[in-house]
Amino acid sequence: MAQAMLERMLTERGAAADIRVSSGGVGGNARDGMIPSLDARIVLREAGIQLAEDTITSTDLRRHRDLVTGADRPVFTLAEFAGGGGDIHDPMGQDEDRYRATRDEIRRYLERSIDRLLAMLR
Repeated sequence: MAQAMLERMLTERGAAADIRVSSGGVGGNARDGMIPSLDARIVLREAGIQLAEDTITSTDLRRHRDLVTGADRPVFTLAEFAGGGGDIHDPMGQDEDRYRATRDEIRRYLERSIDRLLAMLR
């Protein structure tokens, strides 16, 4: 959900060509090649984001630690980057209300951090 929402925000600000966004997971459910769940796609659609099943695939960052350790910049969770702490809990296996709450939490963190992210490009 975060990838789709951030890509939309970047497009709205004319910065989509400047930043590559990829989905990655670190939890026990993370798998390479995972596609967005039906629940995630439903709650994104409610927010005006149409996401096909095969538009985004995820990377298991536990298996590909080099993607994080090889970064030439500091690495943050979205919550940390937005000035909070910790991480966002994965709603996998829970009901649509939990997915909506997670979508809204991600949106708040993205809104609080988008200007900081764009400033890093300048």
